[in-house]
Order: sequence, then structure tokens, then C-alpha cells
Amino acid sequence: MSQTPYIFDVTSANFEQLVLENSFHKPVLVDFWAEWCAPCKALMPLLAKITEEYQGELVLAKVNCDIEQDVVARFGVRSLPTVVLFKDGQPVDGFAGAQPESAIRAMLEPHVQAPAAPEADLLESAQALFAEGRISEAENLLKQLLAEDNENAAALILYARCLAERGELGEAELVLDAVKGDEHKQALAGARAQLTFLRQANDLPEVADLKSRLAQNAEDDEAAYQLAVQQLARQQYEAALEGLLKLFVRNRGYAEGLAHKTLLQVFDLLGSEHPLVTTYRRKLYQALY
Repeated sequence: MSQTPYIFDVTSANFEQLVLENSFHKPVLVDFWAEWCAPCKALMPLLAKITEEYQGELVLAKVNCDIEQDVVARFGVRSLPTVVLFKDGQPVDGFAGAQPESAIRAMLEPHVQAPAAPEADLLESAQALFAEGRISEAENLLKQLLAEDNENAAALILYARCLAERGELGEAELVLDAVKGDEHKQALAGARAQLTFLRQANDLPEVADLKSRLAQNAEDDEAAYQLAVQQLARQQYEAALEGLLKLFVRNRGYAEGLAHKTLLQVFDLLGSEHPLVTTYRRKLYQALY
């Protein structure tokens, strides 16, 4: 395994300096291993990978137990592999035997500070989490980003959308009001559309009632529009777009062109690159012309 600044061998001669003294500055993970130990060799690449990801917030010290018998005796190591985490000159946690990656990360988390991610990475990660519906995780990343730059427009808009999904509509609107400039005009319009749909849905009949009305009268324009809004509030975008398009084709003058206006709002909400927008923008164009 190639050595890096974060991974090194230690001996009885330098253990005091490289592990104990070093652990006053950053946590030191000590891997007790031996050449004959197959689980040790399986564990090493995993420990190295995790260490590298911490980008210097954690270092990995390797002790060859066949050679460094004094260190082994000093810490009473009885089985291999044994891994011990040192902090402020003392062992604070550890484990014996091979462990899954999730268990190792869980052991390290309370003791090791996560490396700061670049702003772009934080935003991209938050966007991916939001798209997966992992709202609270996205929100936590955005808070971290906004703590460094509270005028980041893209982060503010996405944070407002997280708040809106949690029902904090008033707080979400305040966040959107703080967005400056026109660089993210479409995303801002989409976030405001989301707030509009969520507010409207609060005052509308239940979905089951609206579907019942439409089952009795498929041309009940009000029920069709209200059902689409309820679907938008629940992120059922394809069903909502289909319902709005049908309403527009059947009665484009309904409520002074409300179906058409709402379709355009949904396009803003989803963004021009979304496949549903591509599909329904084309269908709308065909219906118009």
C-alpha cells in the first residue's frame, strides 16, 4: 500500500511522537496488524480509504505486531486486527476484528471533524439529496453553506424549497425575499410557484373528493384544476401536468387562462432541463398551434 502524508508506519522508537503527541493536534487511528493476518490485510485498504477522505483531519498509524512487540505489550493487544483511536494522548475508542465500513465511520464520527467541502460540492450534494426527497439532509448541508455565504442565491432558493416542503411557508417566503440579483430568475420563480401551490392546496377539498367529482363529471373544470394543484403540492408532477393540459385543451379560457398560466409555473418549478418539461412544453405548443 503506498504511503501518503496521512498514513505511516510507527515503531516503538517513534510511537510517543507520531501517535501520542500527534493526537493532541488531530485524532490518530492506530492499526495493529501482522503479515500473517488475512483480516488485517483486508481491513487496511478500507482504513486507508476512510483516512484519505478526512483530508488530514485524521491520520492512520500502522504497527507491525511481528516487529513492534514492545508496543503490542504496552497496549495489551491480544487479537488482530485491533484498531485504536487516540485523542489528546489517550485511547478513546476502537475495535478488534474486521468491521464493516459503516461501523468504522460510526466509531470515528464523534471524534473526528469532517473535512470542509467546497461550496460547489455542498450545493450539488444538497441538490441531489433534495431530488431524492431527503429534505432534512439537504437542509443541513445548505445551512452549512449559508453559514459561510448567506447571500448565495442558489443555496437560498433551495433552502426555501426545503422549508416549504416541511410546511414552513412563511419562513420560506422570507428566505426567497432575501435572494438578490437576476442570475437565478427561473429557479426563484419555480420556488415561488411551489409556495403558491402548497398554499392553495391547504384551502382545497381533499383529493378523494375531487376525484369523486370528476368520476361523476369528467368536465368539471374546477375539480380538474383543484386536483392538479393538490397533485403539485404532493410533487405528483406528471399527473398534474397531464390534468392541466387536458383542461387547457378542453377549456383554454377557464378562469382567464389559469390552466395555461399554471403549466408555465410548473415549467419554472421543474426547470427547463427536466424531461417532463420537455415533453409537456411540446404538447402545449401543439395544443396552442
